[in-house]
Amino acid sequence: MRVNLTVNGRATAADDVWEGESLLYVLRERLGLPGAKNACEQGECGSCTVYLDGTPVCACLVAAGQAEGREVVTVEGLSRRDAPLADAGPAHGDASGEGLHEVQRAFLDAGAVQCGFCTPGLVVQAHALLAEADGVPSDADIREALAGNLCRCTGYEKILDAVRLAATRLGPPS
Repeated sequence: MRVNLTVNGRATAADDVWEGESLLYVLRERLGLPGAKNACEQGECGSCTVYLDGTPVCACLVAAGQAEGREVVTVEGLSRRDAPLADAGPAHGDASGEGLHEVQRAFLDAGAVQCGFCTPGLVVQAHALLAEADGVPSDADIREALAGNLCRCTGYEKILDAVRLAATRLGPPS
């Protein structure tokens, strides 16, 4: 079947999608967007978190057909919107991080990126938290928002630092 969806602001279609394929598989294998990671395939680790119609979801749990006609934003889509759909470069810019969203830049600046496997899901979830937050969220609020995302490398303190840094840089909502 063909699945028509909007990914990172661009209308696109994935052809020959099997009924049982996940949105994660379509994003990574059919559309060339490797940001969301395939780890547990059970919605337990959060490494595949993307926005689906503005709500963070585990893409491994969403059947590709459920994305028909819907808006998907991946970690790549948080960067500059003028980069090509399949441009999965780390910064959609240069090594300085030009073009990154402030949450992505904060993860780099705070040293919250270790192996990088969990990072895309954490960035999307942190982005969602900060979009709703009024100022800098409390550590308890950050921990609750990121509770569905597992990281084996960082010990989480640098991740908390990154979210606080991004919140400070983004400032109060307007």
